[in-house]
Amino acid sequence: MKKMYRLTRMGVTELETELKTLIDKRAAIADAIKSAREQGDLAENAEYQTAREEQERNETRISEIENILQSVEIIKKPKGDTKVQLGSTVKLKSDGKTKQFQVVGTVEADPLSGKISDESPIGRVLLGKKVGDTVEISTVSDKTTFKIVDIS
Repeated sequence: MKKMYRLTRMGVTELETELKTLIDKRAAIADAIKSAREQGDLAENAEYQTAREEQERNETRISEIENILQSVEIIKKPKGDTKVQLGSTVKLKSDGKTKQFQVVGTVEADPLSGKISDESPIGRVLLGKKVGDTVEISTVSDKTTFKIVDIS
């Protein structure tokens, strides 16, 4: 059974852009391999080895993205729902500090840009909660209690 990948429309667009960039990069990598091959002995040719490794990484990532895009389920942004769910953007407040997270699928998660996975500890705590609910978020260094002030 194929695994389904849940992504927002923006996440799909970002993957499609990355895929196009990687496919466009193939010609440059092939040229680097050809140029390195012309230098002679391949066994001791570091440029050749490096170019082949880059080609392998590039092709692996192309394959990964194509697999994801073939099995994607678009997350529709919830409209007017009062509970946190996949695709929701949640504003939290604690001691005057405000944090905002968007709950997304695991492929699209990027905590540094505020996109957290529904399978992450924070994502699991938030799912199903409503405005006004309090949640306790544990990090490596501490535990903080937040109040949900907005869900969009």
